[in-house]
Amino acid sequence: MSEALNISRKEQILSTAAKMFKQRGFASTSMRDIASELGMEAASLYHHIKSKEEILELICFSLADRMIVAIAEVNDIYFNAEEKLRMAIKNHITLLTQHVDYSAVFLHEWRSLSEPKLSEFKGLRDAYENELKVILNDGENEDLFEAVDQKFAALTILSTLNWVNEWYNPKGKMSPTEIANELSDFILGGLRKKLVTDIDYKP
Repeated sequence: MSEALNISRKEQILSTAAKMFKQRGFASTSMRDIASELGMEAASLYHHIKSKEEILELICFSLADRMIVAIAEVNDIYFNAEEKLRMAIKNHITLLTQHVDYSAVFLHEWRSLSEPKLSEFKGLRDAYENELKVILNDGENEDLFEAVDQKFAALTILSTLNWVNEWYNPKGKMSPTEIANELSDFILGGLRKKLVTDIDYKP
């Protein structure tokens, strides 16, 4: 029972901190600020969390790890590249919209991580980008996608998906699935190989 209460309290601390980091920024939020928001003494906060940096690490890496697992699972499935990209986009949007405060910290405050965690986090970002490039490469090999600069395309796709965090509202008109479908259609519209027809052909 005691352990369950501790876990619940820790989650409460992380959720409150994420909200404050999003509103004020990591650098402008202190452990005392977080404790005050929770109605706790700062000393009590340290029974659950070692430091503000630990909070940032837990938020950033928890989401990064889930994203890596999600896209790696997509690449393990025997689907064509278009189906894989649709699934990867849906997973990405689902994870970003599950907890918008966590996502905002993950996307904007990761640069405040200290070494060696900063380099480790960058490694996870690169790994995720590489998994996305695998899908783009598969699409070219399957003659589904146009030949593109895969790094540029991957970064453009990620920027488009991550932008959702800036405007998504859980009470808004579009569900995460609807957003993912719309973005998939938009992104795939630019990637699909254009078929040459008799009408298109001009000698």
